[in-house]
Amino acid sequence: MQRLQAYKYELMPDGQQERQMCRFAGSCRFVFNKALALQKERYEQGKKKLGYAGLCKLLTEWRNGADTAWLSDAPVHPLQQTLKDLERAYSNFFAKRADFPRFKKKGRSDSFRYPDPKQIKLDQANNRLFLPKLGWLRYRNSREVLGTVKNITVSQSCGKWFVSIQTERELEQPIAQGGAVGIDMGVARFATLSDGTFYAPLNSFKRHETALRKAQQAMSRKTKFSSNWKRAKARVQRIHTRIGNARRDYLHKTSTTISQNHAMACIEDLQVRNMSKSAAGTTERPGKNVRAKSGLNKSILDQGWFEFRRQLDYKLAWKGGWLVAVPPRNTSRTCPRCGHVSADNRQTQAQFLCVECGFEENADLVGAINILRAGHARFACEVSDAAGSPAAGTHRSDSGAVQCRA
Repeated sequence: MQRLQAYKYELMPDGQQERQMCRFAGSCRFVFNKALALQKERYEQGKKKLGYAGLCKLLTEWRNGADTAWLSDAPVHPLQQTLKDLERAYSNFFAKRADFPRFKKKGRSDSFRYPDPKQIKLDQANNRLFLPKLGWLRYRNSREVLGTVKNITVSQSCGKWFVSIQTERELEQPIAQGGAVGIDMGVARFATLSDGTFYAPLNSFKRHETALRKAQQAMSRKTKFSSNWKRAKARVQRIHTRIGNARRDYLHKTSTTISQNHAMACIEDLQVRNMSKSAAGTTERPGKNVRAKSGLNKSILDQGWFEFRRQLDYKLAWKGGWLVAVPPRNTSRTCPRCGHVSADNRQTQAQFLCVECGFEENADLVGAINILRAGHARFACEVSDAAGSPAAGTHRSDSGAVQCRA
């Protein structure tokens, strides 16, 4: 089994190295925006978009041109990787996996990537690594890097620089431990398992909402781009970073616990984007209960359901397990005892009471039980022949999630 894994550390650059990294990130941002503007211009003229090879030829001209000769100060490989990112963004757009590529802004997702491991040196014993045109950089070595280094990404967040080291290594195929479990995602309970276990929501954004609002109000009173405005903006960024770090930490701990104790996890295939759409409507057709829906949307996005599913997906695959995504239709309205389906079965958000047989239980637990049963039925479509080939109409994704083309 081949495992790709990334290790992220905080960098400790000196002043010169930090200025260089800012320049490199700015050069990558400039190349991305210039290439995107060129692609949009060609599209408006009815011309075919340039591929990665054509953009690389233009990059050579830009690096040698009189107006943009400063691009040659940055390493060429990160600039080429920026063009690859743009090509991937176009592919995702045409495959309807993402929106149209947008121009990058300074200070937002500043990063650059070194793809050639031959140019990288990692000295874990002395807590340092060597990067082209930056030299040796020290980093906070919190854990050992395992495997062969494939590429390195340097990024900036909230005034700090980080390095993400992606590695590749061969492992024996693991054998999953534990049984199957259904997971019902919610707001009152973050995750309810079919065995009765549940995890309370962290509500990271809600905990810091008051402090964030005051910091944003203070920033709005400052003159834009002044020194006071920049300091106020840094305070807002620190709060956002604290919110994101707390949420990711909670999701990692929860997904790790579930993946270690279960061989198969069944979850609902929730479309979070559709669930959190605004209910404001239009001027001609205004929405109803807009304020209540806005609060619900905020609570849904505060849980991080998609990130939880992503983490659970690859962690189960690492343990040899499976993630099964089932349609969410009627999972909270079906009685697990008699199978009766009715909206009247769930009179309240927390309690389930079957109008047919009188079965009563917590609504989230009932949903988790129904999700587990639906997951077993969907997993049956993954039944393979003796040679191990998947049955017709089914497939297993590279990350381990079971999907059916029924």
